[in-house]
Amino acid sequence: MTAAQADLQIDRPRTADGAALWRIARDSKVLDLNSSYAYLLWCRDFAATSAVARDERGEPVGFVTAYVRPDRPDTLLVWQVAVDEAQRGRRLAAAMLDGLVARTAAERGVTTVETTISPGNTASERLFTSFAERNGAALEREVLFATDVFPDGPHDPEVLYRIGPLPTGH
Repeated sequence: MTAAQADLQIDRPRTADGAALWRIARDSKVLDLNSSYAYLLWCRDFAATSAVARDERGEPVGFVTAYVRPDRPDTLLVWQVAVDEAQRGRRLAAAMLDGLVARTAAERGVTTVETTISPGNTASERLFTSFAERNGAALEREVLFATDVFPDGPHDPEVLYRIGPLPTGH
């Protein structure tokens, strides 16, 4: 953690954090917003594979939601990454991602990270590209879901980023 992050704590989300995570996602204006119920369930059912950053008052100011893929138990799929606007520019997303991947590698044997990014989401593209570089891991990209498979109107394609294998002892 950098000096700019010293007043923040990164840990697992709790169900009580669900409303704050929903607000941070909504206010990002970039993420596909899930229902508030989904964020509550995420904080309950996927806390072990997710992370939340808290300010000095213990309030959530950023999060990473993720899960271990059932058909690939060595792969962590990162669902969403968001940081409160007031906390941006502090490399908080990178710190949360690094900490979460290190934790799931140690606890669950994760060796690969996947995420999907819509074209033009430069912040996410930089976050995951720099994560791969920091870890000396290969990065592969391919379209996972094309525009025409989304039933709810125009949607950018979702490009799968696959990073790994991660170095042992991550």
